[in-house]
Amino acid sequence: MTALLRLFSRKPMFSDGEIDLVLSHEDVSDPVYGIDDGYTFSIYLSGTRHYIGYVSLRLGESPGLYYLGHIGYRVEEKYRGHGYAGRACQLMLPLLRRLHLGSVVITNNVDNFASRKTCERLGCELERIADVPQAYRMLCAGARQKCRYIWRIPEKE
Repeated sequence: MTALLRLFSRKPMFSDGEIDLVLSHEDVSDPVYGIDDGYTFSIYLSGTRHYIGYVSLRLGESPGLYYLGHIGYRVEEKYRGHGYAGRACQLMLPLLRRLHLGSVVITNNVDNFASRKTCERLGCELERIADVPQAYRMLCAGARQKCRYIWRIPEKE
């Protein structure tokens, strides 16, 4: 089976009937930035292979992850404004619980009001707005400051 065929035959790992999360990368690590492990999920409109973005979980603790955060997401511009990033984070809750994570950090740029709103809707608490040292600005796409939100993982409902 070719890699392309395997990609298109993958079943969603998580779904809420509106969006599906399909595992696209696992065992993601980057020792330079202190990422011990991680997962990236492609976000698709439910039941389709219509790609609308991604959500990533980075595991580890390091100065780099302090500014980058444990969870990152991106929704393609055409699909923004529907709450898909927050839904994708919510869909990962079983994985976060399975990994025994009590909380994770989500960071975003100070002027990224949509991402900040996503964090607020998830129930995250703004820990602080941190100045990004020069050594980590490339990692953070040039950002000089990052909002650090703490998402306390709710116990299973």
